[in-house]
Amino acid sequence: MGKLTATAVKAAKEPGRYGDGEGLFLVIGKRGGKSWIVRVQKDGRRRDIGLGSASKVPLKLARERATDVREKIERGIDPVAERVKAAGIPTFSEAIKTVHAENAPNWKNPKHSAQWINTLETYAVPTLGNRSVADVDAAAVRDCLAPIWLEKPETARRLRQRINTVIDWAVGKGFREVGLALPVIDKALPKQRAKPKHHAALPYSELPEFTRKLRESESMGRLALEAAILTAARSGEVRFMTWGELDLDEATWTVPAERMKAGREHVVPLAPQAVALFERMKAQRRKYTDLVFPGQKRGKPLSDMTLTKALRDMGVSYTAHGFRSTFRDWVAEQTNWPSDLAEAALAHVVSDKTVAAYQRGTMLEKRRELMNAWAGYCAGKRGGQVVRLAQ
Repeated sequence: MGKLTATAVKAAKEPGRYGDGEGLFLVIGKRGGKSWIVRVQKDGRRRDIGLGSASKVPLKLARERATDVREKIERGIDPVAERVKAAGIPTFSEAIKTVHAENAPNWKNPKHSAQWINTLETYAVPTLGNRSVADVDAAAVRDCLAPIWLEKPETARRLRQRINTVIDWAVGKGFREVGLALPVIDKALPKQRAKPKHHAALPYSELPEFTRKLRESESMGRLALEAAILTAARSGEVRFMTWGELDLDEATWTVPAERMKAGREHVVPLAPQAVALFERMKAQRRKYTDLVFPGQKRGKPLSDMTLTKALRDMGVSYTAHGFRSTFRDWVAEQTNWPSDLAEAALAHVVSDKTVAAYQRGTMLEKRRELMNAWAGYCAGKRGGQVVRLAQ
């Protein structure tokens, strides 16, 4: 016999939970809304499953639904997944796959595409996967993040962002009315104190000697690394470079928008040393591909590990991407070139909208002077250290 009566259910006003027995509860929210839930436990896992609004589901029916849920749980049937399937609303697991399929064509990096869905399947699906995408609330997401929030802070932050992407998609599709209360989730989690990790960068004072040693022998990996240094470009932009993007007569390299992190075309002025390097690369050109730096596999670009190996073979622990920081530090500490010009050379998006409005041009010729000075510094030439602006 249950503890509640139909009269007691109707009369109850104070927010809280009122137990009827065998896991059935009447829940009254802060605004007075009444609903039914049944608490079940299987294999050490406890769950609260909603049974409907108390204004539509009388006590007797709530008890019948609670009994049905408990029986299904004992038989290994997930009543929530069944209900979601019947309603036509996808589970969180199904929503992940749909969101991934819709966005994957826009992601330039196949590795990022795989990591995006793997992170969710590894850390979110075990706890949220069978839930309706409409029922994933802040509390559930907080409990999903908590086990790795301090142990794997970077992974946890990415997981949080990717879960939110899926929930925003569900709002856009009409499967739920509101998104996640991210500030609530953040306040309910302990403060992370992890320090940001930066790419290991070679001090610019050591660069001329490093460049000299880099040129002592010639390999595809070393040539690609030198090209990345001379152009201050990202290693991925260099590895996927094609001959059609190079104009050695005009000394320019035009990187298409689809390969740029900012999603817009970037023209790189080439210093004479860079032009000479690409002239030498013509002898390595393969008939079956337009790639300037082809990999060992036919039609595939040079792998990022090849550049890493070139660095390891030289006995250093720096990264190819770190040379962009080396360039930026050199500009800031050893030259008089304005910081905006350095940011343009690195193809960084200017965050200040007012400044960006006055920088619609590519500042190509000014950047050419800067990159010529940089290449000279890399080669150890005097005059490459301090660059004074023309009055």
